[in-house]
Amino acid sequence: MTETSSVLVVDDDEAVGRVLVALVVQDGLRATLVGSGEAALVTLERAAFDVVLSDVRMPGMDGLALLKVLRSRYPELPVVLLTAHGGVPMAVEAMREGAADFLLKPFNREEVLFVLRKALEASAKPRQAPPRAPWPEALTPDGMVGRSPALDEARGLLRRAAPSTATVLIRGETGTGKEVAARAIHALSPRAKGPFIRLNCGALPEALFESELFGYEKGAFTGAVARKPGRVELAQGGTLFLDEVGELMPPSQVKLLRLVQEKEFERLGGTETFRADLRLVAATHRNLEEMVKAGTFREDLLYRLNVVPVTLPPLRARPGDVEALVKHFLAMLGPPNGRAGASLEPGALVLLAAQRWPGNVRQLENFIERLLVLAPPGDVISTADVEAELSRAAAVDSAPPSDGGGLLEGRRRDAERGALEEALLKAKGNRSLAARLLGISRRTLYNKLESFGLG
Repeated sequence: MTETSSVLVVDDDEAVGRVLVALVVQDGLRATLVGSGEAALVTLERAAFDVVLSDVRMPGMDGLALLKVLRSRYPELPVVLLTAHGGVPMAVEAMREGAADFLLKPFNREEVLFVLRKALEASAKPRQAPPRAPWPEALTPDGMVGRSPALDEARGLLRRAAPSTATVLIRGETGTGKEVAARAIHALSPRAKGPFIRLNCGALPEALFESELFGYEKGAFTGAVARKPGRVELAQGGTLFLDEVGELMPPSQVKLLRLVQEKEFERLGGTETFRADLRLVAATHRNLEEMVKAGTFREDLLYRLNVVPVTLPPLRARPGDVEALVKHFLAMLGPPNGRAGASLEPGALVLLAAQRWPGNVRQLENFIERLLVLAPPGDVISTADVEAELSRAAAVDSAPPSDGGGLLEGRRRDAERGALEEALLKAKGNRSLAARLLGISRRTLYNKLESFGLG
């Protein structure tokens, strides 16, 4: 948490909101108070924030409804919920919807600041790719789009593994849909009616892993003013998905090993042992066998996780699925971007299927959304429009690094400024949408606008 970090406080009780703002400001942060979920959305369109702290019970748009909108519009923005009607059921619902954390009223200053620090530290840690919300609907019952032999092989393994209790390790490059596969296992399992709880190991600071996974007892550390359930407890009766498990440091690997081996855990600062009634699914883009050889990943943990290995193919290995994916993304992303019913010319589909897509399905999804906004109006997007957008994307990807202000750097900056101006124009001044079109975070967009004098 830095001096420049900013918190958006959302509470319809002005007195409570002012207390929260005072706590945040006293700790060296900037804070803004709004009185409703609707006001929060308007404020976020005008300025960037590092974390949102919102009450749950509010008239109109309540905290959970606000959370759902924020997870869709700003997936990188952590949201902490505050409620007087708490407990594990509320926590499960909040975590299932993507909350970074939750607090109970009456709150304590140390606990508020501890939870905010945790959320800010997690969001500040670099990620290989921004998390995306799960696909709301798909072309197949398991949520995986496509019928290529490579995907069908992985799909078959997932469906055979789902009814069992065995731990599944999903492997694949970034953007191949590992979380979609994990959700498919959960949806097709006997635990489908239980919670699906996700923990991104790559986005969590090492010092917070144990408390986040197992929870903690009151007094376990400074700021622990009440007992807090961890992800294992929230996942009871359901599935715990450990994303990017290859990012865990050795001390955290030891803590995870006991959970995997014995299905038991203890809250941090506690002595009581609890049974972990959950299904464990893990995922990684790393080569864990090479990490074992290098001494950075425990061999015994690898064996425990790799009971049922499933490898998702990269998009370049399933070009026949590109057309189905494109049609799916057009149907999903067209209406919110004002292009319901949009389609591509046959030649455009052939052109897209010929691309290598190093960012895999996630890159294709981002490209289709950008195309829907930037292509000329009309029901059919032409092959020429797709060619133009592919050329634009290639130019951005191949932009040269800074050369100290020479000709190449000048041209790069001209191209970057032009892209910023065009995105803002196409987004009609909506900076959040402009950031999504450019494939960057809102914070990065604000910094770039300021550097070019466009703020």
